[in-house]
Amino acid sequence: MKSRVFVDSATAEVRAGRGGDGSGSFRRESHVPEGGPDGGDGGRGGDVVLRASTHADSLLRVFYEPRLFAENGVDGSGQKMHGRNGRDLVVDVPCGTEVYNAETGAWLGEVVEPGQTLVLAKGGRGGWGNVHFKSATNQAPEKFIPGGEGEAFTARFELKTIADAGLVGFPNAGKSSLLAALSAARPKIANYPFTTLHPIVGTVVYGDYATLRVADIPGIIEGASGGVGLGLTFLRHISRSRMLVYVLDMADEENPAEDAYRILRAEVESYDPQLAARPALVIANKMDEPAAQARYPEAAKALGFEPLRLSLAAEGKPGLDAVRQALRDALRPTPQGAPQAPADAPRGPVDHTEVTPERLRMATFLKP
Repeated sequence: MKSRVFVDSATAEVRAGRGGDGSGSFRRESHVPEGGPDGGDGGRGGDVVLRASTHADSLLRVFYEPRLFAENGVDGSGQKMHGRNGRDLVVDVPCGTEVYNAETGAWLGEVVEPGQTLVLAKGGRGGWGNVHFKSATNQAPEKFIPGGEGEAFTARFELKTIADAGLVGFPNAGKSSLLAALSAARPKIANYPFTTLHPIVGTVVYGDYATLRVADIPGIIEGASGGVGLGLTFLRHISRSRMLVYVLDMADEENPAEDAYRILRAEVESYDPQLAARPALVIANKMDEPAAQARYPEAAKALGFEPLRLSLAAEGKPGLDAVRQALRDALRPTPQGAPQAPADAPRGPVDHTEVTPERLRMATFLKP
């Protein structure tokens, strides 16, 4: 089956509707001499509105419909009839979409939570009809006001995936296999580099129905922050993650685990120092292979800590339960049906440094 096209960046022309003109009508009926002004107002122009939707996973609609135009308002008419307001154009985009003014670079806002909306362009106001200008000294005003123009500009849309944890590793390190083992996501898994060509998000579900979202991105190689490979293009998809999970291939003879970890940390820090400073879990993958078992003591000594061991190819997937528990201990998801904090409870910014080594139990928490 052919895979769907994934689009995480798009540019579109945004134009809100123009307001309808006011009417300069005069009442004209038999047996009603000097009927006077009766021009109605024009309707307002429609807005262009973004709406976060769980049913959208990429910016495909914006990519294929680069003209986001709302409906114009209808002109007013006689008998003081108000023109119909233009319909708003509501564009469903994935949660985590940010919008910029493509001409100035100004950040316009984002939609993160499902159902959250953002008015990108405001419709023009409706014009006034001549009935508003009638006075004792002007019984037959011919003046009316045309409708206002709607806001218009070129917008740039960028998607930053919403996930609690982001997987980082070299190509073929086993990130996709880990995501498939942790969740119901089914990423492409093959024995060659760069099988992952776009971000994939899976949901980890626990026995009490607590959930975590984990994002997998294409493999990072040395020089990714300078544009080498695919990693730089998709690093923004883990920029919202509260913690990073470094997956090291212990069976890789060309890239020792300690060197791979150093390179990965350096590339993430070059992209965003704040992202590199967040809590981290380090996993030594493919520990079912004899070569990996032989290298582990030396790698742990060079790293200065013992990464969490994982063997996804072995029967029972040793280490997977420890990874699941480490993620839960670090991120503390709320079980379904658990009491929630009061709505008026003070809420500050997310603290990315509150995780302690004790809370991670068997896992390794690293501070930069």
